[in-house]
Amino acid sequence: MKVLIIGGTGEMGQWFTPFFKKHGYEVLVWGSSGKVEIAERMEVEFAQDLDTAISTSDIVIVTVPINITEKVISETAPKMKSGSLLMDFTSLKVGATEAMKEYAAQGVEILGTHPMFGPSIPSLHGQTFILTPIEGRCEKWFPVMRSLFEDNGAHIEVISPAEHDRFVSVVQGLTHFAYITIGTTFERLDFSVNESRRFMSPVYDIMLDFVGRILGQNPYLYAYIQMENPEVLKVHDTFMQQCREMSTIVREHDVDGFTTKMKDAAAHFGDTASALRRSDKLINSKIAEFDELIDSIGTERGLKHIYSNIVHVGIVKKVTPRTVILFAGKSLLSLKMENVRLLSPDGLKAWKNKILSHHTRDISVLIPQGSNPEAICNVIACNDNIISVRKIDTYTGVKGTDRTSVTYRINITGDSDATRVNDEIVELLCGIGCKLRT
Repeated sequence: MKVLIIGGTGEMGQWFTPFFKKHGYEVLVWGSSGKVEIAERMEVEFAQDLDTAISTSDIVIVTVPINITEKVISETAPKMKSGSLLMDFTSLKVGATEAMKEYAAQGVEILGTHPMFGPSIPSLHGQTFILTPIEGRCEKWFPVMRSLFEDNGAHIEVISPAEHDRFVSVVQGLTHFAYITIGTTFERLDFSVNESRRFMSPVYDIMLDFVGRILGQNPYLYAYIQMENPEVLKVHDTFMQQCREMSTIVREHDVDGFTTKMKDAAAHFGDTASALRRSDKLINSKIAEFDELIDSIGTERGLKHIYSNIVHVGIVKKVTPRTVILFAGKSLLSLKMENVRLLSPDGLKAWKNKILSHHTRDISVLIPQGSNPEAICNVIACNDNIISVRKIDTYTGVKGTDRTSVTYRINITGDSDATRVNDEIVELLCGIGCKLRT
């Protein structure tokens, strides 16, 4: 099956290209910027002849800015072959699906699709996909796409395009509007966000992260989400009316009015107890990482920088609520806490296995009679500095003994003292009754 991703050199296109490749699809990408080097980096073909690519593809995915989605669909859909599937990955569904119905031939199936996540997520596990199939226009491909996403851990919601746009006017429209407005309020007040971190509560800390997350992304995308969905303006009007009402209540010191508003909102919200537990879990996860770093002082840990993906490895020297200081090599390295993620011990070991040049040692021993050579492999592998161990030779004709001779090939992490680790393994083997062959 051949998949063409129009907008494939963009961020979401770059996320879905390896996803479809991994599942056996032949993927081509096209982008108006003509960035062939992005296709080369992903090891897929850039569609130099777009019309031919459209007409020969089994699936065509349109993932372009919202304001040009309908135009791209109108230019793409008529060129598709019968039996193929046209999808879009944009944030609004009414306009996109109407364009697909209008311009795609009856033999071309159509499926409105909205991945409710950004390109920074590592996998589909736990992520939501909204599908807006049109009756009679996606009989063959709908179950295929649904299974593909569900089998990779996604949660699927199937609704109409109109329902989708009404829900996202709040889910995205209100959320983004509120967070962006908080950011512009900081700017208007000339309020120092960095200084405020000295006094922050856990809730404020998390709120700042979400505001910064939105502000740090493509502003055009967020502008179109606000401006292209007609349902958003109704949400804005209601939100601003409520802001004015709440501000008036505060100005008038109307405690009863404030508490009534808050109680009524809580009753409408529903299960606030579950919301409290989920938010506690989020808060506690931040606290848990901080506590783990405190407990790691004096030991080696790995910290992955969120933005550069560089892994910094060193001895943890000092931890504060805002910074962690590593002794890396022969120098001290100070990292901002909010910019790094602590690797688990297994994660650090996996990174070392991938990045470092390692030491190889062969150890030959006479094992006790009746011993299982493979079981001894497992015992050796328990050493934290061992990457892998395997049996490379077995010999039963050693003169003067009935024991079996086994040679183990051991790979030792590149940053370890190989001689010391070798001696530890020899001592271990002798401790379980093996005899070293010299």
